[in-house]
Amino acid sequence: MNDHKAEIFYYDIGDYLSREQKLNIISQFKSMENLSFIQLTPNEHGDWISQRNDQFSAWIPIEADKKFNSVSQSFFTIYSLGCATNRDAWVYNYSYSELCKNIQLTIDHYNHQQKLIATGIKSEPERDFSKGNWTRDWLNALKRDKTFAEQEKFYTKAIYRPFCKQHYYFADELNQERYKQPNLFPTPNHKNLVICVNGLGGKKEPSALISDCIVDLNSQEAGAQCFPLYWYETIEPKQHSLFDDGKKIIRHEAISDFILDRAQQKYGNKVQKEDIFYYVYGILHSKSYRETFSADLKKMLPRIPLVSDWQKFWAFSEAGRALAKLHLNYESVEPYPDVKVESLRQVQYNIPQQDGETGNRSIIAADSLDSGKIGICNEQDDYAFYAVEKMRFSKKGEKGTIIYNRQHTITNIPEKAYEYVVNGKSSIEWIMERYAVTTDKKSGIKNDPNDWSREHQKPRYIFDLLLSVINISIQTVDIVNGLPEVDWKKE
Repeated sequence: MNDHKAEIFYYDIGDYLSREQKLNIISQFKSMENLSFIQLTPNEHGDWISQRNDQFSAWIPIEADKKFNSVSQSFFTIYSLGCATNRDAWVYNYSYSELCKNIQLTIDHYNHQQKLIATGIKSEPERDFSKGNWTRDWLNALKRDKTFAEQEKFYTKAIYRPFCKQHYYFADELNQERYKQPNLFPTPNHKNLVICVNGLGGKKEPSALISDCIVDLNSQEAGAQCFPLYWYETIEPKQHSLFDDGKKIIRHEAISDFILDRAQQKYGNKVQKEDIFYYVYGILHSKSYRETFSADLKKMLPRIPLVSDWQKFWAFSEAGRALAKLHLNYESVEPYPDVKVESLRQVQYNIPQQDGETGNRSIIAADSLDSGKIGICNEQDDYAFYAVEKMRFSKKGEKGTIIYNRQHTITNIPEKAYEYVVNGKSSIEWIMERYAVTTDKKSGIKNDPNDWSREHQKPRYIFDLLLSVINISIQTVDIVNGLPEVDWKKE
């Protein structure tokens, strides 16, 4: 028997490369002998490459070992994954009216199958993807002879992807897993803020984004982990009154007493739990923090130090608050002043009558319009003028110009705007990807972002959103670049 232990050698070819790029790099070396291999030795965690930093594990975790424990030795007392629906096409839509139709259709389908099985007419449900998705939760509901009913209270809004909000149906029977999201947003009227970070085991660089509504699981890679400012406890009554359901919903602080006590000891009694919440958001945007602990943040949830300098604590907290204000109000931020808009104006022309016609004919023609000035012949054409099918860059690899639609081109977009990356993609490219007309292959359900514009009576909603997010990106980069420098080894 050979007693020699295996030795493993590694060559880092680089991240985010295509197959062709990788092969091209290898071919330039001509021979394997010319590659500068590194011998790998695993650490105590079993990491062969991208090894964790021991300093990271010494800091305070943001997640609690035991949820809802106010004295948990962590930053937060509760956290939750985002919602996993297994029915995205059914429970999300830009159109509220279309969402209602889809919900009623799929509930009717389930109830019809349940009735056929309960009466012995059938033994198995009809698996028709144009009417619903039969996952384990529906099959388990069948075993319990459960029927579903559409309920108005479950219609709400959710962050589906970064900077992309849609109408959403939050009922348990149409969502595979809601996790603790009902504790974070028990009703649309109960306000909250949640910091969302990448889940464990992802390959993309760590990122964080704040939300003031329910969050979808896939809004962050490997499953969004949500850390709230508050959590809500719902107390069911022993008896219902004639006038309401009698439920009592109590709000609790989600920042632990433990971390508040630690912070006040270090920085003074002026520090409150909300300051710590924004401090976390600020730290999670620090370039040096994310780069230094990139390997750790892909394998563990964040651990965060209370920095030794009180001035830096407040700098991170204030920056986190400023970032949160930007990211929460992403729909209403003014456009970046240097970005230019080149548009076409629709002008109505009357055409003299021809033989056999009565009255004048009219057509809509395109006329060039000065950059940044947008006009249209009449109000009824506004929605068509700003409707979007699929935004694209003018040329591959050149991101300074975006063709919004046939009428509008946005130019002079600074490269800096693309430095703001969430979940592996710039915020601008999230808008370009998500605000496009799509049709789900399995269900045949159409999801048209222009419906959101119409239902909110804002023809320019998507157009203005893109302009806003460009500015948000630039301002975010400026705030992040202004964060304090920290020697993480000494913290």
